Order: sequence, then C-alpha cells, then structure tokens
Amino acid sequence: MSNNWHTSTRRSRLPRDWEKRRKEVLQLQPICMICGVRESTVVDHILPMTDNHEIEALQGCCEPCHRQKTAQEAAAFRAASRGPGRERPPERHPGLF
Repeated sequence: MSNNWHTSTRRSRLPRDWEKRRKEVLQLQPICMICGVRESTVVDHILPMTDNHEIEALQGCCEPCHRQKTAQEAAAFRAASRGPGRERPPERHPGLF
C-alpha cells in the first residue's frame, strides 16, 4: 500500500501552530536548502521519520527536491525493514531425485 500525505497520520501530529512555523521557515530560507536554486515552497523535516517540529529541525526546500528526498528516505526505510524474501529456491525436477 502506498503511503502519501492523504493516507498519512502525519498531519494529525503537527503542532497547532504549524502554519506559523511553516511560514517562519520559508521566510528564513526562501531558497531551497537542498539544491540552492529554486524557491522554497515546502517545509521538510531534516531528519526523516521524526516528529521534531522545532524550527532548527526544519528546512525550506522546493517541491522537486522534497519529492526526491522523501522517495529516497522511503526506499531506505523499506529496504531496512524488509524481511526474508518470499521467493523459494527453485525445486528440483521430480525425475532427478
């Protein structure tokens, strides 16, 4: 199942003054902190998978960089939490036993 902002519980865990913090971060960092080129339009948690909403733990970034960073973090999380594979080793032909 894919997880995105619409299915995530992250929004409910944001502090009440999130919009104020968001605005402050975007004012402090008007240029993307990842690429250094485009305008910051998204506030990103510097450390992935955390609920630290302090200004120091946030950074302004552009939408393309945020999408790429989030995808990389999600892939790393999936790889780290992957259990044993579902594939079985190939079975020997019954006539070869």
